[in-house]
Amino acid sequence: MTRGLFITLEGPDGSGKSTIAPLVFAMLKDRGYDVILTREPGGVKIAEAIRSIILDPQNTAMDAKTEALLYAAARRQHLIEKIIPALNEGKIVLCERFVDSSLAYQGYGRQIGFDDIWTINKFAIADHMPDLTIYFDIDEKTGLERIRKNRTAIDRLDSESLHFHTLVHEGYKEVLRTFKERIRIVDASRSVDEVKESVFDAIRSFCDQRRS
Repeated sequence: MTRGLFITLEGPDGSGKSTIAPLVFAMLKDRGYDVILTREPGGVKIAEAIRSIILDPQNTAMDAKTEALLYAAARRQHLIEKIIPALNEGKIVLCERFVDSSLAYQGYGRQIGFDDIWTINKFAIADHMPDLTIYFDIDEKTGLERIRKNRTAIDRLDSESLHFHTLVHEGYKEVLRTFKERIRIVDASRSVDEVKESVFDAIRSFCDQRRS
């Protein structure tokens, strides 16, 4: 059986990943692709429990390195329990966030350092990197405005300062430079329909090329 394809959706808070992901998933399913949709942190029971700890707005005492290690732990469990088995079955795995988020949020946002976060996560994921990453490009101010306008519940990371989210944006720029060969950039400032179509077209083109 041919190995599946691992595709991730990345971008800062408010870029629209959570809105677009199920729409693109449905489009792929409708066209006959064997695809599953999942997210990080989470995707499986243990990782979802870790997610609730990380994002709980009451956990203000959480140390930055504790946060980074929790993300890596959740990622490991998700990878072993859900992502790898699906890939081994030949499925397309569409995942909202993966290691790039940690590099941007903890590496830059928490200022732990890009290389240190990469080391932690290499231990967690071994050589299981995405085949394709769609980056939702939007400036941090617009993203935060969307969050405050549209979300009824604000989690611990949503409530961080503009400075924090500016650092995260800089972290994503480093991710784009480091892993440019697997990343496709989509303008996420446009309408939902426009972004949905761009993301779907990028994924369909990549899948068809890889399987031709």
